[in-house]
Amino acid sequence: MNRHAIQKLHVRPPLPLHQWLMDRGSLTRRLQRKSRGHFAVTVLKQGWEIPQLDEALALAIPSGQLALVREVILYGNNQPWVYARSVLPHQALNGRLRFLRRLGNKPLGALLFSNPVIKREPVVLQRYAQSRLPPALQCSGEPPLWGRHSIFRYGKQGILVSEVFLPAFVDSVMLSP
Repeated sequence: MNRHAIQKLHVRPPLPLHQWLMDRGSLTRRLQRKSRGHFAVTVLKQGWEIPQLDEALALAIPSGQLALVREVILYGNNQPWVYARSVLPHQALNGRLRFLRRLGNKPLGALLFSNPVIKREPVVLQRYAQSRLPPALQCSGEPPLWGRHSIFRYGKQGILVSEVFLPAFVDSVMLSP
């Protein structure tokens, strides 16, 4: 993420979306309920790469250090609702969290929230530029999308999870009573 890709603004998203963005519980569980069980995770990519500079800074790891980067789309009612990018530093994947190396189509959030030892730091709201999304999800001419990120801590180790709420989800939230 470069400084132009993320815009930290002093404006708020619409209230229905703001409630989703600031929720500290499991997004996976909420999406499963909202979709009445019509929920799926599609892994776009998962592999070892160098995190973006702001990701490395957030995790307090040296820039240039490899981490397991995972990008997924969370689908509800057969619509792409959330794009998520997780950065798991090598140190965080040792010991008891080793199983996170082989998640497959399992949602990472569900596993993080099921472990009472893992603690979530505060949620940070952000606007994400369309160019930040994978090409298949970009809509040219569209405004930045609302998203958030937070760090999940297991001892001193951190896992960064960023989630961007896609237009189909925003539409569903804005149309819901």
